[in-house]
Amino acid sequence: MQAAVLREYGEPLDVTDVPEPDCEPHGVVVDVEACGICRSDWHAWMGHGEWADDRVPLDYVLGHEPAGTVIEVGERVESVDEGDRVAVPFNLGCGACPECVNGHGNTCLDGRALGFERAAPGAFAERVHLPHADYNAMRLPEGVAARDVAALGCRFMTAFHALTHRARVDAGEWVAVHGCGGVGLSAVQVADAIGARVIAVDVDADALERAAAAGADETLRGDAVDVPSEVEAITGRGAHVSLDALGRAETCRNSVACLRERGTHVQVGLTTDAEEGEVSLPTDAMTRWEVDFLGSRGMPPTRYDELLGLLEAGDLDPSALVGREVGLEAVPDRLAAMTTYDTDGVEVLTF
Repeated sequence: MQAAVLREYGEPLDVTDVPEPDCEPHGVVVDVEACGICRSDWHAWMGHGEWADDRVPLDYVLGHEPAGTVIEVGERVESVDEGDRVAVPFNLGCGACPECVNGHGNTCLDGRALGFERAAPGAFAERVHLPHADYNAMRLPEGVAARDVAALGCRFMTAFHALTHRARVDAGEWVAVHGCGGVGLSAVQVADAIGARVIAVDVDADALERAAAAGADETLRGDAVDVPSEVEAITGRGAHVSLDALGRAETCRNSVACLRERGTHVQVGLTTDAEEGEVSLPTDAMTRWEVDFLGSRGMPPTRYDELLGLLEAGDLDPSALVGREVGLEAVPDRLAAMTTYDTDGVEVLTF
């Protein structure tokens, strides 16, 4: 089968033939119909994460936002059949450890990260293996397109989990979103869908235009204004919840600084080699005003139906964020475009 393989960090992926995936007894093989192209793929391609012992291996297939049709089923799988159309979460739980049993499969003690580690080759490929399918496979609602689910990908589920499960945003609250790439735009749409008032921050005018179309009440050019001061002026006292979707030191600190008393910052964006996983913060002010700092990663597979339900009901529209569909041969160029932020909304690989 054809796949896009990482040979050297920062060098174009090699689109070539690779062996078909083996089907483990607890797994299924999925014929990939679509897979999102995400900034997390860019981090992996660049070789980031070495400082956290989280660097992806070489000679490896990236891609972690697939949807498609099951074509092979392991002998121990009970709830998934050939022909089922499924979404594949990137944070794959084992289904049996204390975290999974208690509904926190995204922090599984024995989990696999699809498209990021040797044990779980990714989905920039014609087919992909999904382990522990009874726990991880998410059946798609009727009439929902694979492209839209790939656009949902990790970005919508990450934004949804961050805002609803971690920060517990309420209707009417002010939410600031820093960075309006895929996950940032998803956060804007999710926050708007649950009735929050949204301020979108980015340095790119086109990104802010997309954010406004996705439901942002206010937009700010991060390179033209003092972001915390502007957020305070708009909200009166600061945001209730602020989310850093980019992972730069500046956006993280701005996110914390724009909060009101007892506000909540959620860190979603991963840092680059400029920060190497470390960002200095105003801890005295955070203590004085009882500001919460939360991390958020993906979403538990067992709660995926909440997100798919919103998609089926029309409350979320990931298709509105899709700016480009490409074939496998174009994936290397689209990853490289992320280096200069030269992308068009959410970009999706389709077969």
